[in-house]
Amino acid sequence: MNLFYFFAYLPPRLLVEEKLTGYHCLAIPGPTNMPFEIRQAMELPLEDHRAPDFGEFTLPLLDDLKKIFRTQTGRVFVFPGSGTGGWESAIANTLSEGDKILTSVFGHFSHLWADMCKRFKLNVDIIEQNWGKGVPLEKYRELLEQDKDHSIKAVLVCHNETATGVTSDIMAVRQILDDLSHPALLFVDGVSSIGSLEFHMDYWGIDVAVSASQKGFMMPTGLAILGVSKKALSLCDKADLPRCFFDFSEMAIMNDDGYFPYTPATNLLRGLRASVDMLLKEGLDNVHKRHFRLAEGVRRAVVAWGLSTCAESPELYSDTVTAVKVKPGIDANEIIKHAYYDFKVSLGGGLSILNGDVFRIGHLGWTNETMILQALGGVELAMLKSGVLFEPGAGVGAAIQHYSGTKRLVLQAA
Repeated sequence: MNLFYFFAYLPPRLLVEEKLTGYHCLAIPGPTNMPFEIRQAMELPLEDHRAPDFGEFTLPLLDDLKKIFRTQTGRVFVFPGSGTGGWESAIANTLSEGDKILTSVFGHFSHLWADMCKRFKLNVDIIEQNWGKGVPLEKYRELLEQDKDHSIKAVLVCHNETATGVTSDIMAVRQILDDLSHPALLFVDGVSSIGSLEFHMDYWGIDVAVSASQKGFMMPTGLAILGVSKKALSLCDKADLPRCFFDFSEMAIMNDDGYFPYTPATNLLRGLRASVDMLLKEGLDNVHKRHFRLAEGVRRAVVAWGLSTCAESPELYSDTVTAVKVKPGIDANEIIKHAYYDFKVSLGGGLSILNGDVFRIGHLGWTNETMILQALGGVELAMLKSGVLFEPGAGVGAAIQHYSGTKRLVLQAA
């Protein structure tokens, strides 16, 4: 029989690939799941961003954002953009061509920030670390102690390396600077930590803290959110790197009255208002504890599968993302593809040198136990299809035991 006529007479539904039913499980470390309250807050007609009363909305928002960064002395700026734009604004507003900076690379995003510094023609002193380690504190101390003439103008630190699931000790870096009375600025990438993990801009002595809307703030991508110290702001007039769109000085002048130097993303700002309200209502300490509890369930699942995390030791474990190392002979990308196509679960892939060696589970933002268990169940189904040897249900069961044996916090006002 001619195959053309065979297929021509098949019922149409048999010729169309069957679509999976149910909601898609977003288990990547950003963008994260968006609460209904934030979606609803953004579903508004476009508004006049130069209206006489616009400042009545923006000024309290900017003031409340300081509570999220935990700063009373600094300012918070909101730029249209992403975390990468935040990195650029931190550099361009405070440094000059040829300035020396100290940074360390132990993952994809710490690498990208260091590379950006090179493109700005800064003198970049990079400490290379194994991907799975954190900030090399002793090496930082050694190099800063050798810098007697204070030629190092800034120290860069990635607080939570999203590619490896590693959280570093920012207070320890500040302590080194203070011990040595070194005046270098402290820049911190907090894109996947602020709004989820413990973060203290003032107490940790951070000069520029970079965040973005699509992770702990539970929003769409589109806003770069920065905390900036008075010390960093005082350097804007001296810094000679090119800047226009990301100019702190122009933004500060307009923000003083609740306005922006160009058209802001008004609907995103409305969503940000709802996000800040949710975080403050839960209480930041409760937010941090919730993230630890959920992350610990994921880590126990990894152990039950007979696998390990990319983070090399418990003190480095991130409470927003876990990078899971697969065993030799297994391609992590196959697990990710099966999870996505067969079970409607999105997992993070291994970035750069970790491609194929890890898959990443995001557990930050607007999430709870059952959402985590859905992701873990999808991982197990995908691993079975990919030939990973483990006891089915072991990881999900380990997480359930953890969640059932620990107390969920009751929401309370900050």
